[in-house]
Amino acid sequence: MSTSAYPSRLPSLFVSHGSPMIALETTPAAFFLDRLGPAIERLWGRPRAVLMCSPHSPARQPLVLGAARHSAIHDFGGFPAELYQLRYDALGEPLVAQEAAELIKAAGLGGWVTETSGLDHGLWTVLRRMWPDAGVPVVPLALVPSRSPAEQWALGAALAPLAEQGVLIIGSGAATHHLGRYPWGRDASQEPVAPDVRAWQDWIAARVQERDWPALLDYRRRAPEAALQHPTDEHWLPFYIAAGAGSAGRVAGSEIVGQRLHASVDAGVLAMDAYAFGAGAAELAKELA
Repeated sequence: MSTSAYPSRLPSLFVSHGSPMIALETTPAAFFLDRLGPAIERLWGRPRAVLMCSPHSPARQPLVLGAARHSAIHDFGGFPAELYQLRYDALGEPLVAQEAAELIKAAGLGGWVTETSGLDHGLWTVLRRMWPDAGVPVVPLALVPSRSPAEQWALGAALAPLAEQGVLIIGSGAATHHLGRYPWGRDASQEPVAPDVRAWQDWIAARVQERDWPALLDYRRRAPEAALQHPTDEHWLPFYIAAGAGSAGRVAGSEIVGQRLHASVDAGVLAMDAYAFGAGAAELAKELA
C-alpha cells in the first residue's frame, strides 16, 4: 500500500468487455476483472474516480458525462432475463468531468461536458466485476469513432494529468471484435481458438513489449489479419486512449511502458486481453501474477 494518498501516477488500463454476459459469466476474463479492482486497491487505495471510455457511447466530439449519479443502461437485446435484472448505481464526479473536458479542450480536441447520466454495458459490466459495491465514482467519456488511433492517443495524452490526481483512466473495448464469426447456436465454450486470433494477440503483445508504438498506431497495415479481427475499429480504439493516457502527455516513443495483464479468448474468436500503461504497469502485472 502506498504511504501517500495517490502514487505519482496511476497506470491507465485497456480492458476487453466482450459480451454483456461478462457481468454473470465464469470465464477467465470475468475472473481477471474480479481480481483487478482489489489489486489496484492493494497497491494504491481506491481511486478518486474512474474516467472510462466505451464504444457503446459514440459521439461526434469528445463528450464527458458530468452527472452526479449514474445507473446501468441495458443497451442490448436477446440475453437471459437475469442480466436485465442487474443494476449498477454509482456516483459521478462532476469536478473530474469538468477537469477532463478542460484538458481535452486545451489540447485542441474539442471537449464538452453534459449532465447526461448513464453507464452503457461497456462500462457497468466491467465496473460491476471490479467494484461490485459501486464504491468508486464514475465519469463516462464518449468515444469519437471517426478519429484515428493517433488522434485517440492524443486524447488520452491530454487526460494524462488526471492520473496524478487519483483518477483511473480505462478504455473499455475488445481485443478482437468480429461478431460475424461468433459461433451462434453452438456451445461457445467448446470452440477452439482461431489461429489468426492467436496471431493477432501475439503481435499486439510483442509490439507492446518492444514499445513499437508506431507499428501499433499503424495496425491496419501492419498487424496480421487486422480487418478480420476488427471489421470496424471502434472496439479497438479505446486501447489508444489508454496508451496515450499512460504516456504522461508524450508522443508515442520507445520510453513509454506497456504491460499485458491478461490474455484469454471467448468463443474461439473474441480475444479478451487487457493492458496497463505507464507508471505502475509492471507493478500491477506483478500483483496480478
